[in-house]
Amino acid sequence: MFELRIHGRGGQGVVTAAEMFSVAAFAEGHKAQAFPSFGSERMGAPVVSFCRISDREIRLREPVMEPDALIIQDTTLLHQVDVFAGLRKDGYILLNTSRSFGELGLSELAVGRPPERLCTLPATEIALEHIGRPIPNVPLIAGLAALSGLIRLESVIEAIIEKFSGKVAEGNIAAATETYRLIKTRTVEVSTHA
Repeated sequence: MFELRIHGRGGQGVVTAAEMFSVAAFAEGHKAQAFPSFGSERMGAPVVSFCRISDREIRLREPVMEPDALIIQDTTLLHQVDVFAGLRKDGYILLNTSRSFGELGLSELAVGRPPERLCTLPATEIALEHIGRPIPNVPLIAGLAALSGLIRLESVIEAIIEKFSGKVAEGNIAAATETYRLIKTRTVEVSTHA
């Protein structure tokens, strides 16, 4: 079973991200589950959502405590919430920022972890460019799909089409496609230099 935890703030599409990742996994024949965990339900408050993907029926219903992957949609949470709690040693980390792990003060976190599984992505900027709104969820799920190799771009696009329509769908498809290709290129570069 692959378990994902997404950290962000209210209004950033954290819940939608988990739902869309599960829809994309389902499109590939996997069993999938997505659900949120709310503290105070207000714009800007910390929000966590979870997604599980498996080839068998998923009976677990509790929050993901030992994720295989983390998406951090808002780096201001890095020093406010223990976003890395329980992350598996070989887990994936995808941060919404153009800054490096070192610039964020996370160099120690990266030590001993596979470098090809650690990635930063300016997802908010990509979203602004393609959909005109600072909602980084679609670029980030496309980024994790590319980083993990778990889900194909076509399945992410299928989830986008199921959730959105018209210009919003078109913009999100463009953002997902750009991100997927960007991460795939980066993964090849990191692997060749490792």
